[in-house]
Amino acid sequence: MTQSPQPAPSIRPAVSSDLDQLCALEEASFSGDRLSRRRFRHWLKTDNRVFLVAEREDALLGYVLVLLRRGTRLARLYSLAVGPAGRGKGIGKALLSAAEDASSRNGRLYMRLEVAEQNIAAIALYQQLGYRTFGSYANYYEDSGNALRMQKRIRYRPENLHTAEVPWYGQRTEFTCGPAAAMMAMAGLDSSYEPNSSDELALWREATTIFMTSGHGGCHPIGLALALQKRGFSCEVYLNLTGPLFINGVRSEEKKRVIEQVDTDYREQAQASGLPVIADDFTQEQCDQWLEDGALVLLLISTYRLDGKKVPHWVTLTGMDDMCFYVHDPDMDDEDNPLDSQYLPIAREDIAQMSSFGREKLRTAVVVRKS
Repeated sequence: MTQSPQPAPSIRPAVSSDLDQLCALEEASFSGDRLSRRRFRHWLKTDNRVFLVAEREDALLGYVLVLLRRGTRLARLYSLAVGPAGRGKGIGKALLSAAEDASSRNGRLYMRLEVAEQNIAAIALYQQLGYRTFGSYANYYEDSGNALRMQKRIRYRPENLHTAEVPWYGQRTEFTCGPAAAMMAMAGLDSSYEPNSSDELALWREATTIFMTSGHGGCHPIGLALALQKRGFSCEVYLNLTGPLFINGVRSEEKKRVIEQVDTDYREQAQASGLPVIADDFTQEQCDQWLEDGALVLLLISTYRLDGKKVPHWVTLTGMDDMCFYVHDPDMDDEDNPLDSQYLPIAREDIAQMSSFGREKLRTAVVVRKS
């Protein structure tokens, strides 16, 4: 008597009652770098992800977890697992295709992933689905194995895509985003330069406003440009405010006087050194032209769309196409993954909002060129 064929598995969103089976799938699928029960519980509760399972007759055969980077158009395949009972049946391909569709509906344009260099079967699957290798990352896994970085455009084909080769550097402190962004620009324009923690602190000392709303002072755009000019780079500053920056977030009159003095000193130093400070707004068309001309741009943004906090933050503009700007963010994402902070795709309409900070709508850019 022949057995009736098994029904095709269904793909649905993961729910909290799947926790035990998800842990069992993880145990059966990976020998290391496993997601813990606590992390599964976290991702089942949060909303900045796509979490799908393949199920047949109440048994989970596989799952896919994709993280959606807030404020950007980037999705990252965090984990894809198919248990022994589901292998060889196209379940991995079906799960990833469904995750791409869901990520696209959530407004993401790119899917990125990391895969072990020795995982030939997984690499073949990703290549079959249109992923292309665009880099590698050494000692990525617990066993010190290397990872290939792969990427796929999941919504549309880019038009007029332009990106510069810029090394990424992660800020070592919570207050040195400006120096980190500046060092990335320096390394992108001069291949002989290597960012380092000593320069990071030196740049901060030279460019800091001394005080901010709280904690350590941030970096003034003119201060950053002067520090870069001192190191042999040609700069110009676009700054739409003519008064002291960040002053309205400080209550102490004594601190306000210090901020005013620092601002005055920077402006006087700029004039004395011939650093152009254009008291005007800048446009996206100008950003396009700067990048096409071989310059790099430091942008001050508000992190509100990235993390819900209204904090000024420096990033390095590294590319653009008709729909997105691409930035290197010196601050790593919530998962401490530096790969998710490089060439972050941010829609043009979103970056227009992000690059306006505070009630004064401060907009500033430092254009950096190799002298």
